[in-house]
Amino acid sequence: MTNRVVTTQAAGCADGVYHVAPRDKMTPAARKLRDAYARVPGAPLYQKEFGYYCLERWAQQGMPQDVPREQLFGFDPPGNHGLGQLGWCEAAFHPAFDVKIVEDRGQHEVVQDVAGRKVLCFKGRRSGFMPEYLDHPVKDDRTWDQDVAWRLDPAAPTRYADLDVRMAKARGFAAQGRMIAQGLIGGYMYLRSLMGPEGVLYMVYDNPGLIHKCMQTWFNLADVVLARHQQHVTIDEIFFAEDICYNHGPLISPAMMQEFLLPCYQQLIQNLKGRQLDRNRHLYVQIDTDGFADPVIPLYHASIGMDVMSPFEVAAGCDVVRAGREFPDLALFGGIDKRLLAKGPDAIDRMVDAIIPAMRRRGGYIPTCDHGVPEEVKYEDYLHYRKRCLEFAQ
Repeated sequence: MTNRVVTTQAAGCADGVYHVAPRDKMTPAARKLRDAYARVPGAPLYQKEFGYYCLERWAQQGMPQDVPREQLFGFDPPGNHGLGQLGWCEAAFHPAFDVKIVEDRGQHEVVQDVAGRKVLCFKGRRSGFMPEYLDHPVKDDRTWDQDVAWRLDPAAPTRYADLDVRMAKARGFAAQGRMIAQGLIGGYMYLRSLMGPEGVLYMVYDNPGLIHKCMQTWFNLADVVLARHQQHVTIDEIFFAEDICYNHGPLISPAMMQEFLLPCYQQLIQNLKGRQLDRNRHLYVQIDTDGFADPVIPLYHASIGMDVMSPFEVAAGCDVVRAGREFPDLALFGGIDKRLLAKGPDAIDRMVDAIIPAMRRRGGYIPTCDHGVPEEVKYEDYLHYRKRCLEFAQ
C-alpha cells in the first residue's frame, strides 16, 4: 500500500522524493543545513550542538527548566530527518540483550547492557558517564553464532512493524526540503562493540574469517534495511558512527581497514546509489570519529567518497581551520574545544575569533563542541559562547 503511494507520484514532481523540494518550499533550517553540506562560502552557519553532560549542573546554576534549549541557546530547528533502525554506538539488535545487574560492587555495579557487554558503572547513574567495559559478547565462532548473529537478522519483523508510519513522516519532511539521513553504526564501532578494541586486533590475526563473517552480517542487515527505506524516500546522507581514532590516529591500521571494512562500505554505498528514486541526487557520506582523524581522511575520501567529517576533537590534535585548508572539498562539523569553553569568556572569544569567521568564509562548517559539553563548563560561559556563535547565524 505504501509503495503504491510513492510510485504514483508524477515523475518530475518536486516532492522531495523524486526531486529535491524547490528552495522556496524548504524550511529556513533546511536551506541553511543544505548550504553547509554544499560548502557555500559565506552562508549563514547552521546552529546546533553535539550534546551535553552538564544539564543537571546548569539547572543548579540557574538554567531555566521551562524554556526549550533551542530557544534558550538559539539553535535552528531540525534541517534533516534520521531514518534510524541501523544502530549507532551499538548494533541494531532485534531483540537487544536483556539489561540486567550482574554484580553489586557497593558504589558501583556490573551491568549487562543492550549490546551484551558487561560494563562497570556508578550505581544508579548509568547514563552520562563513560563506563569501564569488562567483557564483550563475541569471543569466538560459537559465541557469535549462539549469542549474536541471530539478533542481526534483517528479516526480523520487529524491524518493520511501524515502517509505513515512519516513511510517511519521512516523506512529509522531504517535501519541506529536510535532508533525509540514514545513520548507522560504522564497521569499526560495530566490531569494537562485539569484541572490544583489543579483541578486534587479536581476532584480525587469530580468526580473520570471523571478522569477515561479522562484517558480511553488518553489510547484509544495512543493505536490506536501506533497500526497504529506499522504496519510500531518496536518501540525502549516509552517516557512519565510526569512532575509529584515538589521540594519535586510527585504532586499526589502514591495511586492516582496506581488508575488513572498506569493501563492505563501498558495496553498500554502490547499492544505495543504484536504488535511489531520485537518480540525480547527490549522496553525502559522513564519518563521525573521535580522536585524531587527519590520517584517515584521505583514505575515506578516496575509498568511499567521504564528503563530511565530524566532530574534530581538539584535544587529540584536530584543527578544523587547518583541515579546511588541506581538504577544501570536505564539509567539517565540530572543532570547538570543550576545554576552552570551561576557561571563561576571554578564552572563548579567542577561540571563536580564530575559528568561526574563517570557516564561515570558507563554507561547509557547523560549529559544535567536539563532544558533549562537560560539567566543567559554566552555564553563563556557555551562554556567552552561544551569543558569539549567533553572530554568524544570519
